[in-house]
Amino acid sequence: MEQGNTGVLKETKAQRAERLKKAKNPWECFAEIEEFAKQGFGSIPEEWLKTYFRWWGVYTQGDGAGVLGGKGGEGKAAPYFMVRIRIPNGFLRSDQLRTVARIAEKHARGFADLTVRQNIQLHWVTIESLPEIFRTLWQCGLTTMAACGDDTRNITGCPLAGVDAAEICDASPLVFEAQKMLVGAEEFYNLPRKFKICITGCPVWCSYPEINDVGLTAQKRKLNGQWETGFSVRVGGGLSSQPHFAVRLPAFVRWDQAMPVVKGIAEIFRDSDCLREARERARLKYLFLRHGWTAESFLQGLEERLGFHLDPPEPEEPPSDVYRDHVGIYPQKQPGRFYVGIAVLRGRVTAQQLAAAADLAERYGSGEARITGMQNLLIVNVPKHHVDPLADGLEAAELRISASPFWRGAISCTGTEFCKLAITETKGFTRWLVGELEKRMPGFNQHLKIDVTGCPNSCGQHWIADIGLEGKRIKIDGKLVDAYYFCLGGAVGKHQAFSRHIGYRCPADEVPDAITRLLYAYLGEREEGENFRNFCARAADEELRAALAGEIAVSASENPSLDAVPC
Repeated sequence: MEQGNTGVLKETKAQRAERLKKAKNPWECFAEIEEFAKQGFGSIPEEWLKTYFRWWGVYTQGDGAGVLGGKGGEGKAAPYFMVRIRIPNGFLRSDQLRTVARIAEKHARGFADLTVRQNIQLHWVTIESLPEIFRTLWQCGLTTMAACGDDTRNITGCPLAGVDAAEICDASPLVFEAQKMLVGAEEFYNLPRKFKICITGCPVWCSYPEINDVGLTAQKRKLNGQWETGFSVRVGGGLSSQPHFAVRLPAFVRWDQAMPVVKGIAEIFRDSDCLREARERARLKYLFLRHGWTAESFLQGLEERLGFHLDPPEPEEPPSDVYRDHVGIYPQKQPGRFYVGIAVLRGRVTAQQLAAAADLAERYGSGEARITGMQNLLIVNVPKHHVDPLADGLEAAELRISASPFWRGAISCTGTEFCKLAITETKGFTRWLVGELEKRMPGFNQHLKIDVTGCPNSCGQHWIADIGLEGKRIKIDGKLVDAYYFCLGGAVGKHQAFSRHIGYRCPADEVPDAITRLLYAYLGEREEGENFRNFCARAADEELRAALAGEIAVSASENPSLDAVPC
């Protein structure tokens, strides 16, 4: 308890959350939601609005005014909700995609957002619509359960599982097995906070195991003359305002040990009472950051729960500077089949585009679509002779297969348009920023990840971006305006590093100028074969700051075209 100004003891946020979670398992209370739908928004008690709805993938949202640069912050709840649909491994059948399109058209003002955890988010949903949305999703095999809340969030994996020509294994069956084990299970409804799992069989780690609470990455080893597929395991990754890369445990996890290991880690998280003392320090990573745990002590605690020892670790080679967006047309491991990756700018799609993608996946593929960790959409199992008609159909639906590095590489969080915690508007800003960069640097063709996040919580993953933009508010001529703070040189894989705060911020409308100056400085000063990450790693903060401010950058007027500067 905390003592308020009046001397009366007050519950802390953590104490209130823990009391409410002990009092009720929200997954058992669908009947209450149905009653709220009958009685209207005014009948919903505060504990549902601020806590219990989250277990059903539902948050109260802002009123949409944030698109014009609203103030952000908690504010008063508007009578609308965000509904997050969990898409395990990003896998969708065309009938499921079409169902989501119909729901978006009927209940969410005609659009949806693809997220960095392979979910789909709907906005403008009313309480009256919730029961119908839930039932419609259940009928096609989808759910919103545990898409938010103190539970196991959507379990991510490689969206190309089963079709990637270079994959080590198809790990998607384990993703679905883990979901069945953890989601909806009474013993795992009350975790200290959110719990994020990634299980991937791809060699490029496109679902970011480095920043998950649990990350399983496939490995092969030779044992007694036979090749065996298993996993390396990492624990304790996460971003937010105190980012932490997951710690690799000194163990090799065999395929049949993967689920016991995942369950054991979930139990460690659940039973760590020290993580329930403060909401802002309730993630698994804080066992390492604040409570003295190490990879060795974590493994010891895990093996005690398992009742057996894991094998020693195998040598591992993390991917090096691999771009993970899957955009374009590529051959699958199935002869004569291709997958087609669509670049969805900032993850926002219309209901009509979702329906068109579903129709095209059926007509020209196997009726399967996938969502990626970069807010993009894939259509898989396309015969070679159907690739061109599919591309034409996607183009007609304004879904891009070919796009500039700026379009391909930009992702953004929800921002003040709908998020009550955000400081700046992000979705509209990101679209405008990309358009400006395409006009100013039409010849630029280097892979570049530009991540826009509306607050320090890093839902837009700015900590692992080439250029991370963190939303701020600054005063200009006595008026508060949206602004962005620059973080540069983030990376995952072999060269994992969080992007650096380099001490430069500017109003939102000046961001394209700053990025243009920085990229011209990179093009003019890079060493042979040097990518942008290498350039940022080599440059001092003062140099990068000066480049953003235009003090040392090669000006665009001196280089009106990039033709003379090979990209």
